Amino acid sequence: MTRTRKASMIAALAALPLALTACVGGGGTGGGGGAAAEGGDTDDQTLTIWHYENDDSAMGQAWAKAIEVFEAEHPDVTVEVEKQTFEQIQKNAKIVLTGDDVPDVMEYNKGNATAGQLAAQGLIAPLTDAAERNGWADELPGSLATTATYDENGLMGSGEWYGVPNYGEFVGVYYNQAMFDDLGLEVPTTLDELETVMQAFADEGITPLAEAGAEYPMGQLWYELVLANADRDFVDRYQLFDGDVDFHGPEMTAATEQLDAWIKEGYVASDSAGLTAEDMGVGFIKGDYPMMVSGSWWFGRVVAEMKDDWGQFNFPGNDLHVGSSGNLWVVPTNADSPSLAEEFIDTTLRPEVQDVLAQSGGLPVAGDASTIEDAKTKELTENFQEILDADGLAFYPDWPVPGYYDVVVSELQSLINQSKSPDEVLDGLESAYVDGKSDLLGE
Repeated sequence: MTRTRKASMIAALAALPLALTACVGGGGTGGGGGAAAEGGDTDDQTLTIWHYENDDSAMGQAWAKAIEVFEAEHPDVTVEVEKQTFEQIQKNAKIVLTGDDVPDVMEYNKGNATAGQLAAQGLIAPLTDAAERNGWADELPGSLATTATYDENGLMGSGEWYGVPNYGEFVGVYYNQAMFDDLGLEVPTTLDELETVMQAFADEGITPLAEAGAEYPMGQLWYELVLANADRDFVDRYQLFDGDVDFHGPEMTAATEQLDAWIKEGYVASDSAGLTAEDMGVGFIKGDYPMMVSGSWWFGRVVAEMKDDWGQFNFPGNDLHVGSSGNLWVVPTNADSPSLAEEFIDTTLRPEVQDVLAQSGGLPVAGDASTIEDAKTKELTENFQEILDADGLAFYPDWPVPGYYDVVVSELQSLINQSKSPDEVLDGLESAYVDGKSDLLGE
């Protein structure tokens, strides 16, 4: 029997001082590296799940299917689902997980500053043994698995498994087919062709790109241009600290100078420094702009609201793309039912659950696009699969160090406003990156 509880202790704890010192309680059995693997844990007959997906979202529908399958195979287990919000879990997880009243499995954001910090502080359990037993490493190869593993400092990409993703996300290009048709334009397949298309719109007095400098979109466009000049070695150095990064090297210099040229050419609106992601999306959906470079998370909204004919394509010419696995399932160290949690995680990777993700536009990591009937959903999934086949996920520009998001936004706003040169923008990005890296590594 599934019980859903929307109110939980995590909301009540929102008012607690965030300066409380985190300490790990000693009552848990761990999430799969120890007792659960040896049959010696004390699992009860309840599995408590925390997640923050809406019921009608692709993920919400898939989790409901996973619960249905799990309950059918565990008739004596009661599943309790507690709906949280992303902000609640993000803000309070470090406090809540020090206690004994914790979920058995919960959805949590991936990355150094989030899941990595919980792992480093001992608040979530290693899942390496479970990953080996269940073959998760085979199902989640390459860049998909990067966000699942963390070292002793909480840095992703090596060490123990601490989480398991089962869907993905990526940044591509949404385009207005009607506006393309009006000018007789084809979908570009190279960066040069993209510039030709943008110039054709600019010549007609149309700003080609819907953009937003006040939030994440401009940083993701900039990073796509960095990746157009980069390889996996650069990504590993920038994201995983596997070597030093030259911010004035060819990758970042070419990208920043190209973006500066696009701004000067009018490919990006001059007022976009003050626009939010919502402003960008609404402008594209209304037909004010022919293209929007943004994430797969916009897909459902565009499907529901856009009146003009539209399509999608991967950022032209790139082998590497902005994107990653989706959020992680993690098992708190103090969970009462860690082995049940592992079984539930494994259930979310089953074909029947992955196919629900696929059919609803959720970008499964182990799905089958041939089961998708809707043409646009199939196109989205095939675009993502093309990236996965090339191991092309290169994460997000703000991921390397805590607080870097605000720095990326601010520096690129300066570029849009033309108050800083490309070199000055790179200086600002480098300074914050070097300081943040030093803090994380204790240098």
